[in-house]
Amino acid sequence: MSATDPHRATNQALHRTIEAVWRIESTRLIAAIARVTRDIGIAEELAQDALVTALEVWPEEGIPDNPGAWLMTAAKRRALDYLRRGQMLAQKHEEIARELEFQQQQLGDALERSLDQVIDDDVLRLIFTACHPILPMEGRIALTLRLIGGLTTEEIARAFLVPEKTLGQRISRAKKTLSEAHVPFETPSGDELRRRVESVLMVVYLIFNEGYTATSGDEWMRAALTEDALRLGRILAQLLPGESEVHALVALMELQASRTRARRGRNGEAVLLLDQDRSLWDYAQIQRGMTALEQAQKLGGGAKPNALQAAIAACHMRARTAEETNWDRIVLLYDALMQVSPSPIVALNRAVAVGMVQGPAAGLDALDAAATLADGSALAEYHLFPSVRGDLLMKMGRLSEAREEIERAMAMTKNLREQELLANRLKQIEKAALSA
Repeated sequence: MSATDPHRATNQALHRTIEAVWRIESTRLIAAIARVTRDIGIAEELAQDALVTALEVWPEEGIPDNPGAWLMTAAKRRALDYLRRGQMLAQKHEEIARELEFQQQQLGDALERSLDQVIDDDVLRLIFTACHPILPMEGRIALTLRLIGGLTTEEIARAFLVPEKTLGQRISRAKKTLSEAHVPFETPSGDELRRRVESVLMVVYLIFNEGYTATSGDEWMRAALTEDALRLGRILAQLLPGESEVHALVALMELQASRTRARRGRNGEAVLLLDQDRSLWDYAQIQRGMTALEQAQKLGGGAKPNALQAAIAACHMRARTAEETNWDRIVLLYDALMQVSPSPIVALNRAVAVGMVQGPAAGLDALDAAATLADGSALAEYHLFPSVRGDLLMKMGRLSEAREEIERAMAMTKNLREQELLANRLKQIEKAALSA
C-alpha cells in the first residue's frame, strides 16, 4: 500500500459520513431555508452550498458534534447573503418586497432560533409544496424523492429507469413551475388540506408501488423505493396524526412490505403471495401495520379507500397458510372499496377474490364485467388483466384460450421477472395439455 492510500481511505470514509449526514439532515435544512426564501429551488441551492462548505471544512477541522446545526448555520449565512444582495427584490412580487426590510432585520435572529426549533411544520410545508397539484405526477414524484427523500438525481433516475438528464429536467421544470406560479410555501387548511393530503398520499403510494413491483427492468422489486415511501409515510403520520388515511396508507405499506423477503426466490425470481414461505414474513413489521390500521379505524376512517385496502392486506397477514385466507371477507372488503373508490384495477382484484370463493367461472365473469366499466379501457393496456384471465381459464381447463392470454400478458410486461413467471405458467399449461 502506498503512503497516500491511508489518507485516501480516510477521505473516502469522511465523504461517506458527510453524505449520510446530508441524507438525514437535508429535508429539514431545505425546509427551514424555504420558509425564509419562499422558493424551494433557491432553498435547495443554499443548502447544497452549505454541503460544499462542509466538504471543504470538515476534512480539515473534523466533523462537528452537531453536524445538522453546523449545516443550518452555514446555510443561514448564505440565506442572509442572498437577501442582502437584493435578489429577492428582483424575483418576488410586490407584497414580499414590502416586507423585505423587516425580514432582513429579523432574519438573523429568526434563523438562529431555528437551530433550536422543532421544524416539523417546515417539513410538512415542503411536502405539500413538492406534491402540489399544479405539477404533473412525474414531477411531483421526482421532486418529492429529491427534497424529502434526500435522493440524488442519479439515484432517482436509476430507480425509475430513465436517463439522468431527463430526470434532472423534470426536477428543474417542477421547481420552475412552482416559482413562476408563486405557489405559497404553506400547509393548506380546511377542504384544501383534505384535497392536498390525497395528492400527497397518491405520490407516496406510487413511489411505493414502483418499488414493490417494478414496471420494467431485470428486478422484481426495488426495495430502496419501498423503504423511501415508508419513511415518507411515517413522517406524514407524525406530522398529521389526526388524518386517518395517512395512518391507513402507512398500514397498507407496512403490511405489504412485510412480505419482501418471501416475494423473491433464491435467484431473484418472483414468488406470488399464495406460494410464499410465510416464515420469511417480517412479523414485527406486520404488527406495526396492524397498529397503524387500528389507529386509522379509531379515527373513524375504517371505510375509506386506504383503510379498506389495508384491511384486505391484513386478511392475508392473519392467515397462517394460504388455505386459511378469509376470502369471503376479502370479497366483502372489495365490494366496499368498489362503493367508495371504484376503478377497473379494484374490480380486477375483486374478480380474483371472487374466483377463490366461488370458483374460476365466477371469477372470469367478474373479470369480464370489470372490463365493461366506464373506464375499463385502462385494463386493455394492463398486463395483469390477460394474466389473471389466463389463470382462470387454465383452472377451467380452457387451455388454448389460457395460452393466448398468458402470451398476450408476456408481450405486455416490461419486467423480466414477470416475464419469467408467465413463461413458467405457459409450461404448466403445456404440461396440462399433454396430460389431457
